[in-house]
Amino acid sequence: MKLKHLILVITIGLTSLVACKKTPNDEPKPDPVATRADLTRDSIFLYAKEMYLWNTALPTYEAFNPRKYNTLTKDFDNYEQELIALANIAKNPATGLAYEYFANGADSKYSYITDIADKNPVAFVPTKQSAVDLEGNGNDFGIKLGAYGQGGTTFALFITAVYQNSPADKAGVIRSDRIYKINGRTIGDNYTNDRDFINTAFSGTTITLEGVHYLNGVSDAAYTLNLVKASYKSNPVYAAKVFTAGAKKVGYLAYARFSTLSNSKPEFDAAFANFNTNGVTDLILDLRYNGGGYVNTAQYLINQIAPSTLNGKFMYSETYNTTMQSGQARILANQPFLDANDKVQYSNGRMVTYLDLDYSIAGNTENFVKAGPLTNLKKLYVIVSGNTASASELVINSLKAYPSDIEVILIGTNTYGKPVGFFPIKLENKYEVYYSLFQTKNALGQGDYFAGFTPNVVDDFDDPRNNFGDPKEYYTSLALNRIAPGAIVTSSLAKTMSIQGRSVAVESLQKMKPLVDGNEFVGMIETNHKVKK
Repeated sequence: MKLKHLILVITIGLTSLVACKKTPNDEPKPDPVATRADLTRDSIFLYAKEMYLWNTALPTYEAFNPRKYNTLTKDFDNYEQELIALANIAKNPATGLAYEYFANGADSKYSYITDIADKNPVAFVPTKQSAVDLEGNGNDFGIKLGAYGQGGTTFALFITAVYQNSPADKAGVIRSDRIYKINGRTIGDNYTNDRDFINTAFSGTTITLEGVHYLNGVSDAAYTLNLVKASYKSNPVYAAKVFTAGAKKVGYLAYARFSTLSNSKPEFDAAFANFNTNGVTDLILDLRYNGGGYVNTAQYLINQIAPSTLNGKFMYSETYNTTMQSGQARILANQPFLDANDKVQYSNGRMVTYLDLDYSIAGNTENFVKAGPLTNLKKLYVIVSGNTASASELVINSLKAYPSDIEVILIGTNTYGKPVGFFPIKLENKYEVYYSLFQTKNALGQGDYFAGFTPNVVDDFDDPRNNFGDPKEYYTSLALNRIAPGAIVTSSLAKTMSIQGRSVAVESLQKMKPLVDGNEFVGMIETNHKVKK
């Protein structure tokens, strides 16, 4: 994953030094016949032993034996296997499972490794790739898909999101368009047979789609379109609107990812200026597909949303392990701390490294600094799902600590559960390793939402038949009717849908996976590092 503007760390030829030098926590013996891959396997363990959030749960070098992860053909796959093994050691006493336990039992929920040469950005863990990276760069058709079925083999395929400025967006494709044929082949009869075909087709360079547009939740005009894969620059806002709900003005912001602040800030500023002009007192923040991104972008959004009464108060803190806090993670001396232009920094003639940074709780506590013109927001309604993660959850957790200032109401399904964040460690000048490094907590000391947040209004049907910003869209209508009961007509969508000639109950439909569906990046990347004084 290439993240420009992220303060990257570069290690050139230092892997062997890391693997064979003494460290405070472990002491592997130098091995003159070790391969470069062996030394990288050593490094993955040794960095974790000092930096990993739950490092005290890790065994010794000899007991773990990182070099045993050598049975797969590709070095990258061996490194990933080792990292997953490390990430599944520390157990959460609340569940008895690993903090990083992933539902399939074979991956890690938070930590991952990426090959910098990979032209596609790392996204949803595990082994997914996103359509748009955290700088807003896309290189595909620009479509997010959702397959809906009732537990059998038949299904309906919908477009659930379109990335701005993509080929699909320029062709007029929107969320709510249904697909019946792909490259001339009818799909929907057998999900098991169609899934690989759909994935392959959407990974290609050209595609022909045939289907119908939905209008007010009902099948409407047919369409046929041809798309060509292309590079594009996308902003992260799906929609920003103002609704009138009775006597209230309600803002709506659907946000795809916490991209770089430079990519998100213009959209935030325009949206909140419009909210203020229209006298918005309630805000619907749609984060149903937002897997996180940059911490500083989340912080900016929090300060836009926060009422002025929160100015100067505690927002959140980041807690690193005690080795990091005490400055004893000496292995970080091998990671140069670069400036915004990827240049090595020097202080008093000495290169600044990640060992020189402040990892104390006090040095990593942020307070509210009110931004934007909207100063009196009373209620925040957040549309969430299992894809709502990390920086998205940071926004929720930071604001929900102050219910007397702003009430936070969640609508949808349980969020992902990722109260931890990271910054990258570079190995071989080729790979970036993202360990779980710090945990965030709000003003009430709350931050153990490893199982996610449970919504106030639980509803597991992400109805794809209306677009973002449409008051009739199902989750949006739930929020509007809660804001102004009776003032907004409840979404009057058809209760049935035709799937392969059979009428099915819409609310019984569930998403079927996996698809190449434009999964978003999942993570919380810290860039606001401070050098110790």
